[in-house]
Parts: sequence; C-alpha cells; structure tokens
Amino acid sequence: MRVSNRSTIKVSRAAFVVLLAVVGLGLLTPLSQAASTSQTKAKPNIIVIMTDDQRADDMGPLPKTRALIGDTGVTFDASYVNYPLCCPSRATFLTGQYSHNNGVRFNFAPMGGYTVFKNQENTLPVWLKDAGYTTHLLGKYLNEYGEKNPTEIPPGWTDWFGGIDPSTYGYFGYKINDNGHIRTYGHAAKDYQTDVLATRAVKVIDDAKDSKKPFFMWVTPLAPHTVAVAERGRAEGTPAVPAPRDAKIYADAPIRRLPSFDEAQYSDKPAILQFAFADRLTAPIIDSLTAHYRGRMGSLVAIDDAVAKIVGALKRTGQLENTVLIFTSDNGWIIGEHRLFQHPTPTNWTGVKFFGFEESTKVPLLISGPGFGKARHISSPVSNADLAPTITAIAGAKSRRVSDGVSLLRVQANQARWADRNLLIETKRYPQYQAVFDYNLVHTKRYHLEVGVAEPIVGGTQFPFSELYDLKLDPYELRNVSGKPAYKAIEDELNRRMKKLETCRGLSCRSPGARLPEPLAK
Repeated sequence: MRVSNRSTIKVSRAAFVVLLAVVGLGLLTPLSQAASTSQTKAKPNIIVIMTDDQRADDMGPLPKTRALIGDTGVTFDASYVNYPLCCPSRATFLTGQYSHNNGVRFNFAPMGGYTVFKNQENTLPVWLKDAGYTTHLLGKYLNEYGEKNPTEIPPGWTDWFGGIDPSTYGYFGYKINDNGHIRTYGHAAKDYQTDVLATRAVKVIDDAKDSKKPFFMWVTPLAPHTVAVAERGRAEGTPAVPAPRDAKIYADAPIRRLPSFDEAQYSDKPAILQFAFADRLTAPIIDSLTAHYRGRMGSLVAIDDAVAKIVGALKRTGQLENTVLIFTSDNGWIIGEHRLFQHPTPTNWTGVKFFGFEESTKVPLLISGPGFGKARHISSPVSNADLAPTITAIAGAKSRRVSDGVSLLRVQANQARWADRNLLIETKRYPQYQAVFDYNLVHTKRYHLEVGVAEPIVGGTQFPFSELYDLKLDPYELRNVSGKPAYKAIEDELNRRMKKLETCRGLSCRSPGARLPEPLAK
C-alpha cells in the first residue's frame, strides 16, 4: 500500500508538470473556458412571483401553484412581512433590510415611495447581475415609479417591463415601460395584466434556454389589489377584476367569515376603539366587502394560470430542475376581521392593511427547486427580510448591505435553532394618512406583542397601547392578554426583545430566540 501511494504521488507530480507545460503552450484555453461556462450554467435560475396584497389564507384559488411549487418544495407556514404595506415591503425584499434600516417608511413621499428609496445601485438585482445573472422585472416595482420619469430604468436590471404608476393599478388600460419604450394596453381580454406578464415571463424563459447565463426574474402582478388608478394608488379603489374567463367562478361566493370577522367583543382593543371601527359591521359594509372578496379571489385564478404557464415553459425548455421558484406576496389584507375596513368613497367600503393582525402581516411563501426539500412544511417564523439573503446564497452573489434577514436554507437545515425566532414588524404613521398609528411588534411562533402610540382621528390625544396575543390558544387574536398576571413574565421578556429589535441592524436582528415560558395556570 505504501509503495502504491508513492507511485500515485509520482504520477500526480508528473502529470502536474505536463499540465503546466500544456498551459504554458495555451492548449488548455478552450478547456478552461468550457469549465467556466459549465460553472456559470450550473447556477440555478431564480424566479420570484410576488402578488399584491395577498394574505396567507388566500391560497384557495391557486391549486396549481400549491401543487407545482408547494408539493414539490417547501411551504413556510409562518411567513411575515416586516412592514405590512406595499412599498416598504418591496424595499425590504430588494435590500434584505428592515424598514428602519432601508429608510422606506411608507408608500409615497416624503416617507416612502420610489424617490425615497435611496442607493438603488446597491440592491438585489445589482448583486445578482454582478454574480453573472441576467435580471428581469415584470410588473409593479415601487409605489410612485414612473410618475416623474416613465422611461427610467433603475440600476441592475438587464430587462425592464415595469408598470408605470398610477396606471399600474388597473387590470386593463395600463402602461408599461418596456426597456425604455412605453407600451399602452387596452381593454380586450388579451390585455388582462396578469396574462400579459405571464406571456412575457414565458418569453424570458424561452430566450434563456440557450444562454450561457442564469437568470433572475421578479414577476409582480397587480392581483389581488384593488383597482386604484383614479386614486393614483394612494387609497384603495374598486374591487379587483378577474380575467374575463374567470368572471363567474367567485361571482356568488359568500365572504369568508373567520371568528374575527365583525368581532363581537372589542373592549380589549383600546387603540382601535379610538377610531371609526367601534360599531359592528352593517349590511351595506358587508355587501361592499363581499364584492371585494369576490374580486380578489377571482383575480387570483389567473395568477394560478400564470404559475402553471411559467412552470410549463421551464419544463418544455429543460430548465425546471435548475430553477428555484419562490411564490409570495408583499403583504396581506384585512377585510372585515376585527371590524376593520376603509371607506374611501361614499359607496365603497374596502379592506385595509398596515395593522399588526395576522390577516395583514402573514403572507404565503412557497419555495421549490435546488436546495429545497419536497412536500415539506416549516413552522419556524420567517420574514420577507430573509428573501434577499436566501437568493444571494442560492446565486453565489455578494450583498453589499448588512442584511437583517437570514438565508432560508439555514432555517430549513436547522429548524430547531430557529423554531422560536423573534421577528420585528414595524410601521411609521404618515401624518396625512388617517386610521393608522405607529407601532413595533415582536412576533414569535406563539406570541404577538404589539406596542405603539394611537392618535384618534377626531379629537383626543395620543396615548400608548399594548396588545399581546397567544396564538396557540387564540389564533384569531380575539383576546388581548397584555397586562394579565398569567402572562407577565412572557410580556416582560417580549418587551425586552422588542427594545433590541427596534433599532437592530444585521446580526442583532437575527436572534433565534430562546423558548419562552408557559403562561401561569389560572
């Protein structure tokens, strides 16, 4: 055995000398180029499909999505957004940073929106492009994009098919910046926004078949958001519009009535009692909310078709096995739960986001492809701040921002470590925006502690509030147990954790969290 090893070493050294000689003659150049190309191709494609205002329990109209991504990959059952509002949530996706670190604190200027999102040359598409990816944006970007310069293309995107605000908020009759050229779509069935984006996504996939580069594609349809063109995207509008072929599917569906719908007992929610939500929902309000529910569910059927078309194109071109598919939403939508709604016009009562309840903060998250298990469910709490570090890890890219999230590959590999993780959910009230307030919320697998300052719409003074919900015993957040003796130790510890998270950055935001004690017996 020893002689054999020495012989092997001698051969290896001899071969090494020959290789050096060949390299010196330049004869290995084609081989090295082939190896480099092979490594580039080995990187997986990444597709993120992000709906607008779809909450976690809105997956009923998407059986194909659940089968094609969820059943072949991982479903994260406790996925939350750091700030339950469109623009702050999308800024977190693009940076991997919580709102208080990326600077986007609302949907429009001066606290948020496209113009307030600074340092765009240091975002996810730029990092991926630097790592050898082509990058494609299809659909909505950030609120107020295109209002000042409709042909502008943000840094990092090699292919731009972006909706121009405020037309983005129409299922028909919208405008898109197609790589510097403005395209206007009409009101024919073929112009339905979700279908147009699906067709473009298939083109990206087809074009990538023979490319030496992997691709990253962010598909961001309007559904199931309200039609808010007339409101310039600054308030909720009329109900979402299903594709014409789907118009009848949910046309007569009754509104979903969770135990929290038109909540009967409200005395434990002092902050909301100060607003216009103290009364029970009336028949006209419920009728309006039902119309919105039907529009939302109907619009998601075309999303399901779009996912099927994307997966079908990947299969047809032989790229499915080397593609990571991520399906999620930017935030949820409360539609009558806890008596919450908006009243933008005299005849239109709509849903509302921003609040810290599960219906607003919890979103679907399904991931399939290389590196992810099959037909698995993970209950560890995860955040939309985790998506950027997950994608950069998959792509072998390097983020140039300090990430507040953690790669979901790490969560999947060690669920026990992240089982009781602490997540921060935060908002910042816009002075001209009614019926919202500042709060910070620490979310674990079991608990939701929300602390903030409420300001009544009419009269009164600001006052602090605290709401603690035990999601194991009270999944619909009907009983605020803040201040209850049985939960004192738990609430004290959650408050300590929240204080750290309020100003966290990077590693201090990624605390796995020790298991909290059980509430005391009554």
